Amino acid sequence: MAGPNLEVARFGFYVFFPIAMMLHYGNPDWFEKHVVPARDKLFPHWRQPMYMLCSLGLKPPTDPHEIKNEISRLKAERLARWAAKE
Repeated sequence: MAGPNLEVARFGFYVFFPIAMMLHYGNPDWFEKHVVPARDKLFPHWRQPMYMLCSLGLKPPTDPHEIKNEISRLKAERLARWAAKE
């Protein structure tokens, strides 16, 4: 069996290695420098659907009155489809 010094060293490694990785890879500057270019290279149009909807004037509702109107409209459409099935 290994001595107590080795156990302390292993414990320190097990505790501090994940913390060091989180500090290194969780840094916003590192993310912007390495992840964002790779993401844009792999998924060049990942935001395109929302931009397309906004350019067509199909923005999601934002104020509470618009949200309630949209919910009631969707509910009426759902009930109409359900009634048409029967």
